Amino acid sequence: MFALDLDHIFSPQGPLAAAAPGYRPREAQLEMARAIEEAIRDRATLVAEAGTGTGKTWAYLVPAFLSGVKVLVSTGTRTLQDQLFRRDLPRLRKALELPITIALLKGRGNYVCHYHLERLQQDERALRSRSEISQLRAITVFTGRSRTGDRSDLAEVPEDADIWSRVTSTRENCLGQDCPHVKDCFVLKARRQAQEADLVVVNHALFMADLALREEGITDLLPNVDVVVFDEAHQLPDVATRFLGSSVSVHQLLDLCRAIQAAGLAYARESTNWAQAAGELETAVRELRLASAAVARMPGQKATFYAIPEPEPFDAALDDVLQALDRAIALLGVVAEKHPDLMAASRTALELRARLFQWSQPDRNGNDALADSRSEAGEAVRWLEQGTHHMRMHSAPLSVAQIFSRYRTKGQAWVMTSATLSVHGDFGHFTRQLGLWEARTARWESPFDYANQALLYVPTGLPETHSRDFNPRFAELLLPLIQACRGGVLVLCTTLRSVDHLADLLLEHFEDHDIDRPLLRQGEMSRRMLLERFAQARNAVLVGSASFWEGIDVPGDALTLVAIDKLPFAPPDDPVLEARLRACRERGGNPFMEYQLPEAAIALKQGAGRLIRTERDWGVLLVADARMVEKRYGRLLWRGLPPFSRTRDGAQARTFLEQEHKQAPQGLDDEAASRSAAAPAAEDTRTS
Repeated sequence: MFALDLDHIFSPQGPLAAAAPGYRPREAQLEMARAIEEAIRDRATLVAEAGTGTGKTWAYLVPAFLSGVKVLVSTGTRTLQDQLFRRDLPRLRKALELPITIALLKGRGNYVCHYHLERLQQDERALRSRSEISQLRAITVFTGRSRTGDRSDLAEVPEDADIWSRVTSTRENCLGQDCPHVKDCFVLKARRQAQEADLVVVNHALFMADLALREEGITDLLPNVDVVVFDEAHQLPDVATRFLGSSVSVHQLLDLCRAIQAAGLAYARESTNWAQAAGELETAVRELRLASAAVARMPGQKATFYAIPEPEPFDAALDDVLQALDRAIALLGVVAEKHPDLMAASRTALELRARLFQWSQPDRNGNDALADSRSEAGEAVRWLEQGTHHMRMHSAPLSVAQIFSRYRTKGQAWVMTSATLSVHGDFGHFTRQLGLWEARTARWESPFDYANQALLYVPTGLPETHSRDFNPRFAELLLPLIQACRGGVLVLCTTLRSVDHLADLLLEHFEDHDIDRPLLRQGEMSRRMLLERFAQARNAVLVGSASFWEGIDVPGDALTLVAIDKLPFAPPDDPVLEARLRACRERGGNPFMEYQLPEAAIALKQGAGRLIRTERDWGVLLVADARMVEKRYGRLLWRGLPPFSRTRDGAQARTFLEQEHKQAPQGLDDEAASRSAAAPAAEDTRTS
C-alpha cells in the first residue's frame, strides 16, 4: 500500500483540494472511502449507496489507488468508462502523484479489425450508400493513425452506423492467431495492456460477457484482479440476466447463409454446390419466421416457448433449420482448414446451431436432451420476439444469484456503488438478486438541501393512469408548468407509445398557445444528439422513455422541471418478469411487494435523480400518478425519494418555478466541476 492517509487526502489542505478548484470536504465522501478501504483490506463485499453529490467516484478511486493491488473498475456505460479513463483517473493520478498504470478495455466490437476492414475495402458491392463510402474512407484513415482502434475516438462516423458491424470482429469470425494482421490487432493490444496495468476500466456488459465465457471454460477475456469496483451497480441484475442468457435472430442466420455462400464459392468452389447449401438454410430460416408470424399480434409482440400459437408447424420449421444447419456444418467441416473465412463460417454455424438447439430444450413434452449438462443457473425462461423486420429467440436465467455470486474468487474484494441500490434503506432486493448473501451494506445521504432546492408535486384530479383520457389531461396539466418554467423540461414516460402521444399533444398545445420552445422526442434522432440539443437550448422540452430515466446529467437551469407520467412498474408482457413473478407466487411469496414494488421504487428514484445534480440546481419533480400518495404502498415510493418539499397544489408548483432561487456558493465540488468541464450530455451506450 502507498503511505498516504485518507483523512489528509480528503482534507481542505489535501491533494484533492489542490487539484480541484472549489473542492470542499464532505464527511460522507470520507466515510465512504474509509468503508471501501476496509472492504478492500478485508477482501469483503460492500454494497454502498451514495446519494447524488456525495462524490462517490473519488470515494472509491482513492482507496483503489492506495490499495497497491490490481483493480478492475466496471461502469454502467461506455460513456462513463471513457470519462473515467480519459479524465477522472489521470486527474487523480496527477493529484496523488502515484505511479499507477491504467488501461481501458472494451468488447471486441468497439475496435476496428484490420482483416475485416481490408475485406470491406476489397468488396465495393458491400457498401450500401454514398455515406458508407465516405465512412469507410474515414475509418481507413483513422485505423492508419490510431493507437487504439477504438471507434469512440472517431466522431466522424456515428457509433450506431451500420458499417461498424462490418469492420469489427465477433468471437465467432475472429481468425485469432491465423489472422494475417495479428501483430497489429487492436483487441489483443488492449488485452495485453489490461494484463499489465494496475487498474483496468471495463463496463458491465464486458464483465458479464467474461462471466458467461468462463461458464464455457474460456478465461482469457479479463485479467485476474484483487479488487472489483462496480459503479452504477443498480444495472447489474438486468445486465447479468441479458448476458447469462442467449439469443438467435433471423438476421444472424441469414448473415450466416451469405457468409457460407461467399466463402464457399471463393475458396472451395469445387467441393459442393454452395449456393444450394446456403439456399436450403435460407429457405428453412424464412419458413421458421413465417411459422411464428402470429406472435406479432400478441401483447408486446412476444410469446414464451409454451405460448407460441400453432406450435406444431413452428416446431417442425425449427427442426428443419437445425437439420439445414447440420448439413451446412458437415460441408464446412470438410473444407474449413482451406481458408480462415471458411473456418469462421464453420464456427459461426456451430455456435448458432448450439444456441438454437439449447433454446428448443426441453421440448413441449418435457423431454430435455441437455438435462445432464445444465449449468447451476437453473431454470431458464424462453421466449420469441416477432416484429416487422425481425424475429429473435431469447432465453434468460430465471435467477442469476447463484452463477453471479460464485464468480467472485476467493480473496477478491467487491465494491458495488450507486445512488439507487436500496428501497427506503433496505438493500435486500438488490442483494438477493445477485446472491450477495454476506455483503456489507452502507448508505450515505446526498448533501443537497432538497427541501429548499426542489418540490415534489403529485397533482389531484387526473384520470386513472390506464384511462384513455389520462394523456390529454396530463398534457393540459403540464402546459402551465412549462410556461412557468424558465429552464428545460424533461418528460419521462413509461412506454414508447406514450412518448409519441404526449409529444403530439404538447406540440398541439404549443401551436395553440404560441409557445416558442424546442420540443424534442425520443426516436427522432440519436440519444446523444437529443441530449446535446436539450442542454444547449436551455429551455427545451424533451419527451423520452426507458433509457432517459438515468444517465442524464444536465445541471443548472437547463433542467428545472422533471415530469413523470406514471409509476415505473415493469410491463406485464416481459417474459422474464412474468416467470419470476410466477415463481414467487409458487413458493408462497408476494410478487408485488417482493419484486414489482422494489423495482419501481429504484426506477422512480433514478428518474427523480435527473433533477438535482449540483448544489446550485433547483426545480419541480412532477409525478402525475396519484397512486404515489393515495395507495398504501405509495408511502414506500415517496419516502424512498430524496426529502423534497411536497405539494398537491398546482398553483404552488407554478409559483415555485416562477420565483428566483438563491444561488448556492459559487465553488463547485470536485465531481460537479468535472461535469461542467465535460460535454453537457452523453450517449448511454450499454453494449459491450
